[in-house]
Amino acid sequence: MNTPVERPLPLSTSCCIVGGGPAGLMLGYLLALKGVEVVVLEKHSDFLRDFRGDTIHPSTLEIIWQLGFLDEFLALPHQRAEKLYGEIAGREATLADFSRLPTRCKFIAFMPQWDFLNFISDKARQLPNFSLHQNVSVNDLLEQNGKVSGVRVSQNGIDRQITAQLVVGCDGRHSIVREKAGLEVMNFGAPRDVLWLKITKSADDPEWSTGHRGPKKGFIMIDRGDYWQCGYSITKGSLDELKLRGLAALIADVAEISPFDAARLQQDLTDWDKVKLLQIRIDRLKQWSKPELLCIGDAAHAMSPIGGVGVNLAIQDAVATANILAPALLKGNVTLRHLQKVQRRRTFPTWATQSLQVMISKASQKKRTKPPSGVELWVRQRAFIPFLFGRLIGIGFFKENFRK
Repeated sequence: MNTPVERPLPLSTSCCIVGGGPAGLMLGYLLALKGVEVVVLEKHSDFLRDFRGDTIHPSTLEIIWQLGFLDEFLALPHQRAEKLYGEIAGREATLADFSRLPTRCKFIAFMPQWDFLNFISDKARQLPNFSLHQNVSVNDLLEQNGKVSGVRVSQNGIDRQITAQLVVGCDGRHSIVREKAGLEVMNFGAPRDVLWLKITKSADDPEWSTGHRGPKKGFIMIDRGDYWQCGYSITKGSLDELKLRGLAALIADVAEISPFDAARLQQDLTDWDKVKLLQIRIDRLKQWSKPELLCIGDAAHAMSPIGGVGVNLAIQDAVATANILAPALLKGNVTLRHLQKVQRRRTFPTWATQSLQVMISKASQKKRTKPPSGVELWVRQRAFIPFLFGRLIGIGFFKENFRK
C-alpha cells in the first residue's frame, strides 16, 4: 500500500462528506467515479480502531464485484462464515444460512474495518476528483439564506471554512452534522450493552469455539484469525456496577457461559483497559435532510449489533445516494426533493431492520414462564428459517445496485 500524498485542504467543493467510515468513503468513491468533485473529512489520522463493524456482507461484496475488484479485495486477510450459529431453547442451532443467496459470494467476510477502509480509500485516491483529508474536525455548519453552504473545520489548530454544494453527514451515531443541523432523532431504546473482549486463539480451544457463534446465553464469538472477538451482553448502564465487583468477578461470569475457563480468560483480560464497552443504540432521524444537507449511515440511523448489519445498511445507503444525487450534483442543481428521495428509498429497509432488531431485543429479555406455543414450535421446525434469516442478514430487506 503506497503512502498517499496529502493534498491541501480545499476552500470549496461540490460535495463535502463528513466522516471517513464505510458510508462516507464508499459514497465519496462512487460519486467520484461518476465525475463529481468530492472531499471527505475524517477527524482521525488513521482507521485503526478495534471492535468496529467488521462484517462485510454478501450484498456489499456484490457491490465490490460490480466495481470490478472483488478478487483483489478477497485477497486481503479475512475469515468467512457461510452460516451463523446460536442457541435456541438451550440447544445449538443454525440461525442463518447464506448458501442460497442470489449473490456471487455466499458468505460474510470478517475483516478488520481498517483494512476495508484503507482498500476503498486507496481506490478512491486514484481518482483526480476525490480527496480524503484526515485530522480534520468539523466544528459547525455554514448556513446562508436558510441553506447549508459548507462546514467550519479545524486542522492542526488552524480553523478553516469549506463551502460545498452539498454536505453529507456520515459521521456515525454521535454525528456532529446531525446535531448542528438540528435534525430530530427518534429513539427506540435498547435494554442491553455489549462488552467486547479479545481472546488469543489456542490450538486446544474447545470444539464449540469453531466458526462464528452466538448468541449463546448472551455470549458471542467471532473468528478473527489469530484471536476470538467475544461479546458479552450486559444490562444497559451496568458497567460501573461490574467494575465495583472487580475484574475477577466479570471473568468468572464470562467463564460460566463461554467455552473458556477463568484461567484462560485471565491471560488476556489483565485489566479493565482490555474490556471495551459498546453502548447499543437504536435510533433514526425523522428527516434525514434539510436544504443542501443529508445524513446517511449511522448518522441517519444507529443500529443494534444484532446481525452485524450496520455496515451493510451504510454501504447500501451510499450506493442509493450516489445513484440518485450524482446527476444533480454534476448539473449543480441538488434540491431538497433530491435529498428526500434518498430517504424515501432507504426508509423501508431501515425501518424494517430496526423493527426486527427491537423485536428480537425485547424477546430476548422476556423470561419464559410457559412452554412454547404451537406456532413457535412450527416456526422452529421449518427448514427454510435459516435461509430466510440468511437473506435478511446477508442482503437485507432491499438490495441496491450501483449504476455506473
